[in-house]
Amino acid sequence: MPAFAEELAALVAQAFLLGVKSEAKKQAGKAGRELVKEIPKAIKAEDKRQKKIRRKASAYNKEYAKQYKKLKKKHPRTSFHVLAKKAHIATKKARK
Repeated sequence: MPAFAEELAALVAQAFLLGVKSEAKKQAGKAGRELVKEIPKAIKAEDKRQKKIRRKASAYNKEYAKQYKKLKKKHPRTSFHVLAKKAHIATKKARK
């Protein structure tokens, strides 16, 4: 019986090692996928930390905003396209 016990122990050990190897492969695959998902998140978080530099509004842009707001108040149901066109024309006249 001792030879049979040794053979059985060897089979159990071999099966255990195969199970461990297959489980290790599964875990490595999961870890790899998680890592791939985490890298873009880390890059985005780093980008958010950097302050965004805003450009100063030009004098034309400020005047255009005023003209657009006036027109929007007068004609609230008019589309943006029409109001924008009128606001640009009014801005050119106001800046002369």
